[in-house]
Amino acid sequence: MPPLILIVDDERSNLESLQRIFEREGWRVLTASSGPEALDALRRERPSVVVTDLMMPGMSGESLLRAARTVAPESEVVLMTAYGTVEAAVSAMKEGAYDFLTKPVKRHAIVKTVRQALERASLVAENRALKARLADLTQGSELLGDAPRFRAALEVLRQAAPTSATVLLTGESGTGKELAARLVHERSPRAAGPFVPINCAAIPETILESELFGYERGAFTGAAGRKEGRLERAHGGTLFLDEVGEMSPGLQVKLLRVLQDGVVERLGGTQPSRIDLRLVAATNKDLAAEVKAGRFREDLFYRLNVVAVRLPPLRERREDVPLLAGAFLRRAAEKHGKRVLAFSPSALRALEAWDWPGNVRELEHAVERAVVLCAGEEIEVSDLPEPLRAGASGGAAADALVIPVGTPMEEIERLAIRETLRHTRGDKTLAAQLLGIAPRTIYRKLDRDASGKLVDEGSEGGAE
Repeated sequence: MPPLILIVDDERSNLESLQRIFEREGWRVLTASSGPEALDALRRERPSVVVTDLMMPGMSGESLLRAARTVAPESEVVLMTAYGTVEAAVSAMKEGAYDFLTKPVKRHAIVKTVRQALERASLVAENRALKARLADLTQGSELLGDAPRFRAALEVLRQAAPTSATVLLTGESGTGKELAARLVHERSPRAAGPFVPINCAAIPETILESELFGYERGAFTGAAGRKEGRLERAHGGTLFLDEVGEMSPGLQVKLLRVLQDGVVERLGGTQPSRIDLRLVAATNKDLAAEVKAGRFREDLFYRLNVVAVRLPPLRERREDVPLLAGAFLRRAAEKHGKRVLAFSPSALRALEAWDWPGNVRELEHAVERAVVLCAGEEIEVSDLPEPLRAGASGGAAADALVIPVGTPMEEIERLAIRETLRHTRGDKTLAAQLLGIAPRTIYRKLDRDASGKLVDEGSEGGAE
């Protein structure tokens, strides 16, 4: 659809002249003879560009510009005036005007300016749409992380995404394989096409075949009508086969044929359909071992294993636990209307110490539960699931500082400070709070450690 331009001028001749010029360019045009009338149009429509006179009775063009920034922030505004001064131009540009033209406006100048404003409006709209898609993609926060192994996996995904290569995602359940598949789709040339997921482990084999290939009426008992399969639905987009290692050998053969020929035929049908899709597959199994055991076809494995990416389990990226937990906390607090702001140091240590067999998904559920049960603004160990509470108490016992009988009190104090700093990762202010002493006391006792070891160990990786 052609872009929409709103012209605002209190002189009818100027309105009609600009309308003719813009319509010859193939643009749709709205007109308004005053600021309030233009504001009503902005509320009803969403013009890409507003071309307005600066000097108008009642509501000036500069006032309309400020109003447009609130009512229709996506619209670019071009101002015109017969009283073109440097001060007016600077003021308008500071308010967010795209450009400033003086009357009488020349045809080629106004067309060029509006065309450039349209290009900018289009670019801004595309960026906004892209950010929205990426926000939807990462709304679960499972793809957050700074751990080297995780960043390396993400980098491979980002390099593979713009290509047409098949991607095989491996990793334990809960590591974010579907979100990774969506990332590949959203950053590919097929982003405007459909993303069609199907979990091969969640659907019985007989139903899985009909879900993938579709069927014609009467193809089997209960097939009362015609149904398009997931393969056809993914035409022009991406098909995500989750837990592909659970697919039966017979279905593997049929899938391989589709991938080789680019043609799919519905169950009970006689007319094959050509399809064009990108395949992303995922599994928590070792497919190479499955091939050796005869449970997975070697030719299909090589067809899938073009770009293989392993998503590391959470226990291999423990440094990402605080980042993920913080994101989940904010989302859960907003979802449940709770004012929960942070984790206590002991609760955060319990989260970091847990092995997370359910990975990121388990962490998300644990944090949401803690937010729901939390009575204050800070999550305590008591708010965490029972296994984490038990682990926290067990860990505390295991990590208890053992001090030989007869150790001088001054040495005991240094040992207590050193151990507390180890747990706070060198944060002396937090360590002082935990020990119930002033931060300056820690600095004073650190200075007395002639060996310097306490200073080195306590400040490693921490904040002063």
